[in-house]
Amino acid sequence: MLLSRKAIVTPFLVCACILGVGLIQFPRLQELIKSKESASLEALEKEIKSESIRLNFLEKMPSFGYDNFIADLVYLNFLQYFGDDEVRDKTGYSLSPEYFEVILERDPRFLAAYRSLSISTSLYAAMPERAIALSEKGLKSLSASVPEKSYYVWRYKGVDELLFLGNAKAAQQSFATAANWASNFSDAESQMIAHTSQKTAEFLSRNPNSKYAQIATWAIVLNNQVDERNQKRAIREIEALGGKVITTDEGTHKIVFPPKD
Repeated sequence: MLLSRKAIVTPFLVCACILGVGLIQFPRLQELIKSKESASLEALEKEIKSESIRLNFLEKMPSFGYDNFIADLVYLNFLQYFGDDEVRDKTGYSLSPEYFEVILERDPRFLAAYRSLSISTSLYAAMPERAIALSEKGLKSLSASVPEKSYYVWRYKGVDELLFLGNAKAAQQSFATAANWASNFSDAESQMIAHTSQKTAEFLSRNPNSKYAQIATWAIVLNNQVDERNQKRAIREIEALGGKVITTDEGTHKIVFPPKD
């Protein structure tokens, strides 16, 4: 009976300990939000440094089988960090990749995290190399079918490689792999991704400086739930390449390509 009782109680104690450690981050982030209007840059940077130390601890601490729980908790922390525009305007987004070091180390199959990784780390923090390295590490744990729609990770990686590193050859391979993985599914979304990814890969194979490929890739950014500032940036980039963006009545964006690549 004693052994049975221990077997029941121990997982709850472990879970409570992990929850307690993770929740340490929430008061700190809440403190940042409450004091953001009056806090000096020095004070904010001190808080950021403390948060970095906590993230480093969470990355290395034993999980006791609760990896997904830790990943989910840290992702919630990241959303709070990323969404605090007033503080981010002062301090930037340098912690973004550190959140994903923890999240993807604990749960490399956390598909939604890869989109946030690409947006926050490549576009906002201007660290595409970190985003790509984290994606490459995570892809070792993914396959064409696990998790479902994992082909998106190759798409995000291709975006970072083409637009932020100018590595057309690597981007071509990423889009080609996305097309290959997506082609294994018969649903409309997967077939659309397979078609557009293959077209982008073909454009890049014929012409590494393809305007069509760059426009199509900026269109991915445009439709990837970025804020108004970065939507405007994507539109400017598309127009500079000779394309045109038309906003539909439904709020989506239709891309008109130039007559020649």
